[in-house]
This record gives sequence, C-alpha cells and structure tokens, in this order.
Amino acid sequence: MDIKVLHIDSNNSVLWDKLQDAGFINHSDFTSSKEEIENKIQDYQGIVIRSRFKIDQTFLDKATNLQFIARVGAGLESIDCDYAKSKNITLIAAPEGNRNAVAEHALGMILSLFNKLNQAHSEIQSGHWNRESNRGYELDGRTVGIIGYGNMGKAFAKKLQGFDVKVLCYDIKENVGDTNARQVTLEELQKNTDVLSLHIPWTEETDKMVNSEFINDFEKPFWIINTSRGNNIVTADLVAAMQSGKILGAGLDVLEYEKGSFETLFQDKQTPEAFQYLLKAKNAILTPHIAGWTFESHERLAQVIADKIKAKYFI
Repeated sequence: MDIKVLHIDSNNSVLWDKLQDAGFINHSDFTSSKEEIENKIQDYQGIVIRSRFKIDQTFLDKATNLQFIARVGAGLESIDCDYAKSKNITLIAAPEGNRNAVAEHALGMILSLFNKLNQAHSEIQSGHWNRESNRGYELDGRTVGIIGYGNMGKAFAKKLQGFDVKVLCYDIKENVGDTNARQVTLEELQKNTDVLSLHIPWTEETDKMVNSEFINDFEKPFWIINTSRGNNIVTADLVAAMQSGKILGAGLDVLEYEKGSFETLFQDKQTPEAFQYLLKAKNAILTPHIAGWTFESHERLAQVIADKIKAKYFI
C-alpha cells in the first residue's frame, strides 16, 4: 500500500505516528501557499488539514488522485463538500474528539457569567472590593435551551445533569432528544429558555441566524453562549439586545470577525463598533476560539482522525 498523505497543518504527533505505523507515507508542508499546494496535490491520495485555507473546486480539480480529506476538527465548512463527494472523495472530521472540551467550556462560561467572576476579579485587581454589585445568580431552577443536538450539544447536556435545571433541545433532525434533553420546537424553546447555548455548524441555514428578530422571539430575557461559529450571530444585533436588557449576558468563544483560518481575528484593520462594546461590557466573556482546544482534545482529535483514516482502508 503506497498511500501518500500531505499534512498542511501541524497537529498532535499521535496522528503522524499512527499513520506511519499503519504504512501510510506522510509528507508535511505548513508554509506553502494554496497555489503551491495545488501544484503538487495530484501526487497525494490524502490530505490532512485544520483550517489553513479553503478546499474549493479549483483545488479539488487539481487533486486528481485524492481519495480523502481529513479535517482535524468538528466542522467541514472550509471544504466544498458537495463537489468533493461528486469526485468520490471521502470527507473525515472528528466532532467526537473535542466535544467534552467544548461542553466544559460552555458550562464554565455560564457559571462565570452567573457569578460575575471576570468582573469581580478585574475589580479586585484594580483595588476595588465590591460585594453587592457582584452578587450573582444560581443556575438551579433555570431552563437551558440547546440549539444543535449533535456531538457538542449532547455532551453539553450531559454536563448539565449535575444541576437542577430543565434542558430543552432543538435540532433540524427529528428524534435526537434523549434522557438529558427533551427535544422541542424552536417556538417552545424560545418561550421557556433562560440560557441559550449554540452548538450548530455554519451553513446557509445558520448563517446570521441569531439576529434581532430571532432574539426578540424569546419570551424572557436570557443569557447566550456561543461555542459554535461566529457567523451564526449578528454581533450588532446581539449588542443591541444586551443594551436593551433582552440579553442578560454573552459568553462568546467565536466571533463573526474571525478569519476563516480561525487563527486571527479581523478580516480588516478596523475594529467594529459592536466589538468595541463587547470588549468593555461587564456581562460579556470573550475567548479566542479555544473551547475545543484543550491539551486533551488536541491528542484526542488526532487519535480519532488517525483511526478514521485507517478504517477507510483496513475495515
């Protein structure tokens, strides 16, 4: 078996080692441009990526011998999936690899927002000991609504079982609810939710889904957590809802201003007004797309991808 695999992003060494032990021929190129990669991709049967650049039709047309694309992450939005499938290219992702990390991060954001941990810490650092203004809330007795009940959503719902909360889920797929979350219509979720957590991919259907109309359809003021994709929320509409009090707080691990590679923040050099507000808001927590980026998930993602690549050829 002479299957050559090109790694264009660095990953945990487990992935490289497992493939090498199985007889795959590994090559790496972490620096060449997309065009330079295209000029040699016909020599490879497999490619391993994270999010360095988009795998589009131009790229796929030049990948004449490509048999699989493995993305070390949960989503495949950086790949023209339909076109790849039309060329009989297998698409491999690993949402199960970092679902626990994402679930823990989302829960941590909720608890930090409810207990004003970031605000209190910052004030003490500045020499202020304010107890009353940092009085928090308890999660018990609340209703948590989850939109997107796949690997990430299910892992998050499982984490919530240690709390006295009601957990509702909404998903475009039917019959995905389980003992940890009751599946409901979007309307019922919006009627009852106190805390909303997004666990959805970025698709045509979810792009800018959380806008003013969507937010105003919620019956009660609510907190929102987004560990999915930044483009699922219209940030300006989110900020307007925070200013009006309809959104009580926001935990955002992703922002619509991120570049497609997820490695840098802005598409341009200007700082959007809505982002300037979030930077100063005491009821906002921002993290740099790290919910699924723990030391443990870094290795687990590599292991899952290696296992799936081997399974394509050996099982």
